[in-house]
Amino acid sequence: MHQEPPAQQTQQAPKQVIIVQSTKSVGVAILLSFFFGPLGMFYSTVSGAVVMIFANLVAVFLTLGIGLVLTWPIGMIWAARAASAHNKKLLTGVN
Repeated sequence: MHQEPPAQQTQQAPKQVIIVQSTKSVGVAILLSFFFGPLGMFYSTVSGAVVMIFANLVAVFLTLGIGLVLTWPIGMIWAARAASAHNKKLLTGVN
């Protein structure tokens, strides 16, 4: 009879997965949210943009647009912080 040699167990090194993402410019995030409001926020934060679209709509209807004086800058700050947080997460590797 023909016997096959025992299967050799080889240890493989763990596979390293590298995910490449680009950083987001805080300046671009501010400019986009300044000129386009919540629509410009989609560059830095999708969920934040959706929230601010709703907040701006409420501000327009309840205050006849005067509330945008408050909500527009809040959106700009939120966009800048979101872009900065995205970059920090990429650089530190924390998810």
